[in-house]
Amino acid sequence: MNIKKIIITIIAICSLTSAHAQYIIECEDTCNHIHGLDMSHYQGTVFWEAVGEVANNKMYYVYLKATEGASNIDKRYLQNIEMAKRAGLKVGSYHFYRPRVPQDVQLRNFRAQCRPQDQDIIPMIDVEASGGLSATALCDSLQKFLTLVEREYKQKPLLYSGQNFYNQYLAGKFPAYKLMIAKYSNPEPVLIDGRDIFAWQYTGKGHIRGVNGYVDKSRLLGRHTMREIRFVHR
Repeated sequence: MNIKKIIITIIAICSLTSAHAQYIIECEDTCNHIHGLDMSHYQGTVFWEAVGEVANNKMYYVYLKATEGASNIDKRYLQNIEMAKRAGLKVGSYHFYRPRVPQDVQLRNFRAQCRPQDQDIIPMIDVEASGGLSATALCDSLQKFLTLVEREYKQKPLLYSGQNFYNQYLAGKFPAYKLMIAKYSNPEPVLIDGRDIFAWQYTGKGHIRGVNGYVDKSRLLGRHTMREIRFVHR
């Protein structure tokens, strides 16, 4: 095979690969569940108009990272929440919880970014680091923070964790809080305490037009509806 034929073959293979990448079949393309996204600065510049076009009748909500620990602020949060709302998605905000940081300090950080008037759905608290604490100590620390968040926003936040982390540290606790559980393989997650799961984050490598790279995707389980996590403005 001469050089010219080799080059033509390589170009053809690349073209087919590119075309395939543009038409990856995603979970929301093949089912009727209520789907959503989890976004932060890790996605870089997001073209929200394109996301909104795809999201119509497929993606209903997006949780945006607002803050982490004592002082970390997601650098794209303010832009993302404004543009996501313009694109027609129901938006909510989440805080990555650091167990060893004073709860009131973390609340001040979150409250400064997560303004009630901007929220369509209840806040979410991301718990996937123990900070070296025992399960009992972690749960005590987390409960104090959840109580502060509930007092501030007048509604219970959604609690996010991975299946394994939940089973190891959080099982049997926080029965009054709805759960979003991450598990990136089939079948659906199962918790050792038998808790009902509101939403399942089923992939950390989803695709959607408007985002250059991977996105986290989730969907509601069972008969759960968006109405259950609607942010009540008082």
